[in-house]
Amino acid sequence: MRSGRRDGTFSNASEPLKFLAPPTSNLSNLVASFVIKGLNTEDLVVLSGAHTIGRSHCSSFVSDRLNTPSDINGGLAAFLRGQCPADATPGGNDPTVMQDVVTPNKLDRQYYKNVLSHTVLFTSDAALMTSVETARMVVENAKIPGWWKDRFEKAMVKMAGIEVKTGHQGQIRKNCRAINHY
Repeated sequence: MRSGRRDGTFSNASEPLKFLAPPTSNLSNLVASFVIKGLNTEDLVVLSGAHTIGRSHCSSFVSDRLNTPSDINGGLAAFLRGQCPADATPGGNDPTVMQDVVTPNKLDRQYYKNVLSHTVLFTSDAALMTSVETARMVVENAKIPGWWKDRFEKAMVKMAGIEVKTGHQGQIRKNCRAINHY
C-alpha cells in the first residue's frame, strides 16, 4: 500500500456502514455499489475474499440465512443456530461467530471453497454463485493456487485510491489508529 495517505480528522464507527453494501445484498446490488466507487465485478469477487478472516454478528445473517429458506449448508446452519439467537438484533443479544470456520485466522482462498460448499454466512457471499461470470471467478479463486492472492493485492491498492484526500483535507496520521492531536 502507498504510504503518506491522508486520513480524516473525525472517526465514527457507524460511518463506514453507510458506504458498504449490506450482507443481505443480491448480486446486482453488490455490483452497483462497487461500480459507484469505480470498482468492477472482478474487484467485487476478489475483495469479498477478505471474508476469510474476521467475525460477524449473528444479526448480520440470522434473519435471511437461518430464519428463512436459503442455500446455506445444513450442518453449518445447525451449528449457527446453536450459537445465534433467532431474534439476534444489533445492540441486543448479538454474539459473534467466525466468518470462516475452516481457517478463521488465515488470509487465504478458503473463502471461495466455502462459497462453493454453501458454508458462508452472508446472502452477499452466496450471491457470487448466481451468475456464470462471478461463479467462474469463485471457482478459479478456489482452485488455482496464487490466483486470488495476486488479484487481492491489486484490488486492495485500487480500493485504496478511492476518494483520496488531497491538499489540506485530512491529515497524515502518526499512528494510523488515532487522529493526530496538535
